[in-house]
Amino acid sequence: MGTLVTGAIVALCILLAIRSMIINKKNGKSLQCGCDCSKCKGSCK
Repeated sequence: MGTLVTGAIVALCILLAIRSMIINKKNGKSLQCGCDCSKCKGSCK
């Protein structure tokens, strides 16, 4: 039972991280330039 609960928590964390990356990408942010495209002069768009 503990393994299932732990697995569910890990899966939830992974899903939330992916969701956050998708939302950031839709808002024009990128992981390659520290989530601020103005620092890399817009080359991440």
